Amino acid sequence: MKSKAVLFDMDGVIVDSERHWVPTEEEEIFPDVVADGTPTDETTGMNFREIYDYLDANYETTVEKDAFVERYEEAARDIYGEKVELMTGFEDLVADLRAEGVQIALVSSSPPDWIERMLDRFDLHDAFDEVISAEHIAGDGKPAPDIYEHAAVEVGVEPEECVAVEDSENGIAAAKAAGMACIGYRNKSEEVLDLSEADAVVDSPDALRDELLG
Repeated sequence: MKSKAVLFDMDGVIVDSERHWVPTEEEEIFPDVVADGTPTDETTGMNFREIYDYLDANYETTVEKDAFVERYEEAARDIYGEKVELMTGFEDLVADLRAEGVQIALVSSSPPDWIERMLDRFDLHDAFDEVISAEHIAGDGKPAPDIYEHAAVEVGVEPEECVAVEDSENGIAAAKAAGMACIGYRNKSEEVLDLSEADAVVDSPDALRDELLG
């Protein structure tokens, strides 16, 4: 799937954080926030502050937003600082995309300090032409297209010439709504998500490499 720019989601794509976030949300965070619990597939890919707004609008929440945010911040320090692993072969994939003249961006719902923690840990500051957090934009987060529309402007490539790599329904919806092609990436999380709206679905780093470099 040739393109002029590849836009990588972070969580569940660049790093395997969703395999840590899903049980943390299901077992530690959501039970104390919503009276009846909620499937994490409804919120995967969303900014964590917007997750609270979603839960508050659709479920009976039992804690205030400040307490919810602090629970996420505490979990993030552990997950990004200690637990996550980098996608196998990611640095080689980036190098080969660059050799093809492809622009590369990180486009994430996570806040800047979480992204920085990941970039520091794996020494990836030079891997991306642009690093974009949902908190960098004025619009809505995924599944709205705003962050991907913003990313296309930042890398200087028309949306139809961009390919997004996403692991969630919300992320795929955002990329497609922005007019981009999207590859659905099945990560190591036990959560099974519907990636059928993507233009292609892959289940390994090697398959992703083949799809992007073909």
